[in-house]
Amino acid sequence: MKAEGEKISVRGVEHYYQWVRKEKESLSKPVLVFMHGWGGSAKYWEDVANILCEYFDCLLYDFRGFGRSTLSSSTLAGRSPSLSYELEEYAEDLVILLAQLGVEKFTLMAHSFGASIATLFACRYPQRIEKLILTCSGIFTYNKITFPAFHVAGTLVVKLRYQWFMSVPFAGRLFMMRFLHRPLSDRLNRMFLEDYLQADRETATETIKTAVSKKAATEMPQAFASLQIPTLLIAGGKDQIIPPRLGKSAAALNSKITYREIPKTGHFPMLEDPATYLRQVRQFLEIN
Repeated sequence: MKAEGEKISVRGVEHYYQWVRKEKESLSKPVLVFMHGWGGSAKYWEDVANILCEYFDCLLYDFRGFGRSTLSSSTLAGRSPSLSYELEEYAEDLVILLAQLGVEKFTLMAHSFGASIATLFACRYPQRIEKLILTCSGIFTYNKITFPAFHVAGTLVVKLRYQWFMSVPFAGRLFMMRFLHRPLSDRLNRMFLEDYLQADRETATETIKTAVSKKAATEMPQAFASLQIPTLLIAGGKDQIIPPRLGKSAAALNSKITYREIPKTGHFPMLEDPATYLRQVRQFLEIN
């Protein structure tokens, strides 16, 4: 496999992206675009991309303010003044990124926070997407008491980040415990902690507010209901972040959505049980 990591400017922000392709192949394949979750980066999709690049040219990228798409002081000064942290804005970031890379039609694969953005993208641009794969996504009901409390707690957690966490033994494992049902390797745990510590503070704080909001609770059910393309929604049976019942509720809104649940996995079924996850994906994409 060949992975090429580069930067490209999207509305004044340098976005990291990489292609994962099979080496020594002259013919281009259909494109599969990956979107990551809140506080993470495209790194955790690499194992899946390395397998699916047998059938697709896989495009991975980091959202604005996360991972390697960092926001320096010079970047902040040069970005569009109208840029916000609304989920729709991140969908529009993808439109511009794909235009610069010359990608017209593709399959979209997204996780958690990224899955909400992908759903909105698919509603706005259904003609661009062949199929949609959402992992650990769903709909929730607005609560005027718990939502503000969640925002306060989330803001506090984002503020209390220190680089010395990386030197604490087993810090990555402790950090990931609430997200998982099955343990991951120390390499993956450390990678997730590193991404979380690297995320831009304002971006991390403000996207918590836009992803878990009254607006999102109103708009996301409408978005799921209006999807026009074949969609696979995969849930982790033991996911505590986005419980499977939320995914079931989303799938019930639209006959285009196929719901699958992977038992004994948490918020990262693609890493906790990759064999089962890939089997469901292959079946949906109709590949061997």
